[in-house]
Amino acid sequence: MELLGDYLPLLAEAAATGRRPKRSELKVVDALGHRAAELGISAGSAVELYLSAAWRLWRQLPEVVRSDDPEEVRAAAEAVLHVVADSVATLAEGYTQARRQLVRWEETLRRELIDDLLRGDADVGGLVERAEPFGLDLSRSHRVALAAPCGRSIDAEAATSSLEKVMLDWLGDRDVLVATKEGVLVVLAPADAAPAGKVSSGAQGTGRLGERMHAELSRLPRGKPWRVAVGRPYAGSYGIARSYEEARDTLTMASTMHLEDPVIYAEELLVYRVLFRDQPAMVDLVRGVLGPLTRARGGAEPLLATLEAFFATGGVVTETARRLHLSVRAVTYRLDRVKALTGHAPTNPAQRLTLHAAVLGARFFGWPQHELPAG
Repeated sequence: MELLGDYLPLLAEAAATGRRPKRSELKVVDALGHRAAELGISAGSAVELYLSAAWRLWRQLPEVVRSDDPEEVRAAAEAVLHVVADSVATLAEGYTQARRQLVRWEETLRRELIDDLLRGDADVGGLVERAEPFGLDLSRSHRVALAAPCGRSIDAEAATSSLEKVMLDWLGDRDVLVATKEGVLVVLAPADAAPAGKVSSGAQGTGRLGERMHAELSRLPRGKPWRVAVGRPYAGSYGIARSYEEARDTLTMASTMHLEDPVIYAEELLVYRVLFRDQPAMVDLVRGVLGPLTRARGGAEPLLATLEAFFATGGVVTETARRLHLSVRAVTYRLDRVKALTGHAPTNPAQRLTLHAAVLGARFFGWPQHELPAG
């Protein structure tokens, strides 16, 4: 009855006098619509309450019970229906406005929560409390995946909505958050969750998270091609921030190194993190090993591209030639030139590692197109 307010007296007065509600009275009904939304009552239930109340009151109105004049009953019915129409429309409008406000408020809380989780907010207790309404259990291990569009424009709302539906359907768990941050899609998923209907296999439960994300995003009309980077799983709220940092570093490194695979896991690039941890040493390696290639006719780039393809194919000359659209003889000649200029033979297992590491460093620094950083 709380949601009816003065609705019934308004109906009774309308039947007796024909008066329609004043603006101030409808404003009260609008507030009751807000209240219904805040209480979590569905719009249909709120409207049904008002209609059923009018129906029950109608049978008890003196103008209906005692009158033998059809015209009087018709006038009362018309007046009551006007009040019902005005009240229900106002109630629905207030309800809709309140729901929009609640959705915006929830989205704000969700966005702030995700930002704090990815940043590693120091207030762990506060994070746990704020995460609970979203079904997020911070005692579990989670991993963060990022999806960056290579297309010029994306429909962020459509991409987020589509990805969230797929993730929830796939994992069958509310312990998943999907959002956008700095133009990149972010997925936070429990590391031990198995696809719906399957038994979890521990930390490998979301082992194909990146592939599932990439498959769904590739169906969207905008943003293609997508690149997905997935951080390693860690426990606790600080673990979420750590996984996010790994995924972000992986995304940056994959782009810098021009890696072809559209889905990259942080654990796959651990060797790169080791190689580039000491930047001055890597600069020295590139300069010392590959610097002589600049003396070649055509510069260092053709020989560097040949080395890169050679290592990517596992040292298979025929496959290297196919990738570079060259003859096998041309590839062999280039590899011989590398040996002559650098003193390192790409086909020598003992010297291949040095050359490969130097090539990775060159691509990381953008050499020879850009100058190497000061050592």
